[in-house]
Amino acid sequence: MNKLIAFILILLNFGIVLSQNDLTHVVYFETDKFDVPNTEENRLLLFISSLMDMDIESISIYGFCDDRGADTYNLKLSQQRADAIKAIFSNNEISESLITNVDGKGEILLKIVEEKNILKIRGLNRKVEIIVKPKPPEVKKVKDSIPAIKEKSVVDLIKESAKGDKIIFKDILFKTGYATVTPDSKKILNDIAKVLVDRKDIYFTIQGHVCCTQFTRDAVDRKTKLRNLSEARAKYVYEYFAKKGVDKKRMRHLGMRRKFPLGGDPKFDRRVEIVITYVDENK
Repeated sequence: MNKLIAFILILLNFGIVLSQNDLTHVVYFETDKFDVPNTEENRLLLFISSLMDMDIESISIYGFCDDRGADTYNLKLSQQRADAIKAIFSNNEISESLITNVDGKGEILLKIVEEKNILKIRGLNRKVEIIVKPKPPEVKKVKDSIPAIKEKSVVDLIKESAKGDKIIFKDILFKTGYATVTPDSKKILNDIAKVLVDRKDIYFTIQGHVCCTQFTRDAVDRKTKLRNLSEARAKYVYEYFAKKGVDKKRMRHLGMRRKFPLGGDPKFDRRVEIVITYVDENK
């Protein structure tokens, strides 16, 4: 209880307000450092994984220092710590548009925390506080009287496809930071595989994409720790189709990194699509 009170006092001291449903995480740093220690980065990546199925409204990142050092130094260091955490979010498929605050708050005074050991207090104060605000539940709207035009399914598009066509698997969604699809996507992927088995005349390239990385770099595959997530996603779909009976000679896979974002919800950039490269008229 005392730690909770101390934490609330710290937030109030810096004008940070929590709502009941907000999620929080703390990352601790070594003295005079803004590089994230390995153990703390691993803890942060687990926290990011827990956000995978959440609709996020905003993410706030606040950096802090202990009471040693000049004010200008502490402000700079606390901002560097906040920026370091933002970079980890950005490089693990969390859209920068969701990160609304990245602020260095400077030092936390010793008296704020209810703890007698000064060294322990300072260690607890060298940190970044992360606050994730979920989106409120959506209110269902009454449907318009005008019926919506039904879009063609991916299966129908493949059946009608010709050379040069690009078909986005918009309903095949990937887990954040991983090359595996969400459970709801597997049935759709299976239906796509069936129609590709039937259409033996088409040859195609599977292109994998990622969202939210900095400087158009590829994202890190959290399973392998390699920075080739877009390629890993394309390969996952390639191997899935092969297991379902699609001839490997008709397919190739390619990682596109974050070169072609669709805009809108970042989850749709964690995607694969196929490009029809050849149609064999003799089949």
